[in-house]
Amino acid sequence: MTTHPTVATRPTPIRPTGPAVDSRGFPRFWDEERETCDPAARRGRILERIRHQLHYAYTELPFYRRHYDAHGFHPDQVTTLEDFTTRVPVITKKMLVADQREHPPFGSYTPSTGPGATARIHGSSGTSGTPTMYAVSHTDWRRAADVHAMAQWCAGIRPDDLVQVGFPFGLFFGGWGVVQGAERIGATVFPLGVTDSERHLELIRTLGSTVFSATPSYCIHLLSVAERLGIDLAAGPVRRILVGGEPGGSLPGTRKIIEEGWGAIVSDAGSTSEMYPFQTSVGCEAGTGTHLIDDEVFTEVVDAGDLNAPIPVGARGAVVYTHLWRDSQPMIRFAPGDESYLDTDPCPCGRTYPRLPEGVLGRLDDMLVIRGANVFPSAVETALRTVPELGPEFRIRVHTVGAMDEMTVEAELGPAAPRADDERAALADRVADALRRTLQIRVPVTLLDPGVLPETTFKARRVVDERVRRS
Repeated sequence: MTTHPTVATRPTPIRPTGPAVDSRGFPRFWDEERETCDPAARRGRILERIRHQLHYAYTELPFYRRHYDAHGFHPDQVTTLEDFTTRVPVITKKMLVADQREHPPFGSYTPSTGPGATARIHGSSGTSGTPTMYAVSHTDWRRAADVHAMAQWCAGIRPDDLVQVGFPFGLFFGGWGVVQGAERIGATVFPLGVTDSERHLELIRTLGSTVFSATPSYCIHLLSVAERLGIDLAAGPVRRILVGGEPGGSLPGTRKIIEEGWGAIVSDAGSTSEMYPFQTSVGCEAGTGTHLIDDEVFTEVVDAGDLNAPIPVGARGAVVYTHLWRDSQPMIRFAPGDESYLDTDPCPCGRTYPRLPEGVLGRLDDMLVIRGANVFPSAVETALRTVPELGPEFRIRVHTVGAMDEMTVEAELGPAAPRADDERAALADRVADALRRTLQIRVPVTLLDPGVLPETTFKARRVVDERVRRS
């Protein structure tokens, strides 16, 4: 049985000696046996849990029985992980929303339980209609805290840290996973949430916060606010940044800007609210991408055109997630529409979990087809982050010219940008060239003065769709 390095009730952290100790005197792993397990043995346990979940869902949850019967599938058909990928039909957010509408409030993919069985109720933001409601049992809520702690330990968070959280606290899960994990580790937590940017910067210095957690966009936004106020964040107390909520935290250019500006190590984490505990993908200090805790949430990358078709490791495809332990609203082969690719090579940190080398690259439904080229907003960001004279904000405007979709990139200038017209024209050419090298197409560029675009205080909204819709 694994003994965790520390828990919230232990005021004196364990400081063993030997090779498994990090530079701060703490154990390198939260659960060494689990994190360094032989991958083949781990996959055997994953298959056991998959078979358990399939039979549980088919027997106890009407949503899954109807879904599987409609596709001619039965859990007994799965005897290998390949069977799981090729035989089990996926589920989607639209299916969950429709089922909750028909079977309120939590849908028929939630077990019938008595009063007091649910620990927490959260939900989606509901910006496109009625929010999706998530019910988490006491068992699942407690387990999630330990999983989040393991993920954050991988990211370098320790009991002597002060964790300042810049995610919102409300209906959807937001920063709750950060709070859960940090509290389980025994760190001090400051759940400030979304507030005035200057207030965040002030309290980082006042309290001496050593960890900051928010979206990558907001971390970059705070850099521009700090520069305007004459604050050198790199000289401040923050030494770890835990980002999530949107793609970008694992993109080399974005990560470099945050790490150099804050003087801190960036770790990307998270997946989707449906897949709570969602900090089951987290970056380590080796900078090799995000480790997938796939004995908690099994993660596949499959053919985007056929979600039952496996693809080779390293090929880009659609991400599909499965809860292996959750009994309240388990998601089995949930396809959120994300794109990424896998890497199974050994990581210098010693963990044997597979990785997403660049995290989640973007949503497949966000992909734009411009003059025959597939363009993701994350690729535009990658190109722009190579130009140091640009500020944090940018926008992609998509419009129709004849029968074709076209795009223009608007990018704000940073404080170091040139003022003379000829120098700005040369800068615009360099930005256009950076986009061309990354996207393999030429894209018009408009440079904007600082402050023209809305400030990003949570998730960035980068695409303005001005296309003509044809009937």
